[in-house]
Amino acid sequence: MKVSMKVDYGVRALVELAQGYGGRAVSTTEIADRQHIPEAYLNQLLMTLGRVGLTSSRRGPQGGYALAKLPEEISLGMVITSLEGESALLECISVPECCTFSTTCAQREVWSSVEEVVQKVLRSTTIADLVARQEQLKAVSLH
Repeated sequence: MKVSMKVDYGVRALVELAQGYGGRAVSTTEIADRQHIPEAYLNQLLMTLGRVGLTSSRRGPQGGYALAKLPEEISLGMVITSLEGESALLECISVPECCTFSTTCAQREVWSSVEEVVQKVLRSTTIADLVARQEQLKAVSLH
């Protein structure tokens, strides 16, 4: 499994918004500068995340983006699905009919188990978890 830049940038942007959660809206310029994300691409990602209810935007001089949900309510699984749609490691995991060997394939069982573990981690890890861990790592690196 390879995490796309789209997901990486999307998660980084949401973590950035979560760090200021409840405060002012954050401009895409600020996020792009701090996270080294191309601003035009970041705008597209944040609009996509807004369409699924993860971010909200405000126009004007004090405008920008904010989280539309609590950081604890946004899982990595939600972010991936929002940006890339549903996808299994192998097509035969989610669509067994696509392969004539699905019912007798030992390899499919292994990949299915891997998929279950990955999905469990993605569903249980939230943006709030990443913010907390990032703060821990920053504190350690300052010592």
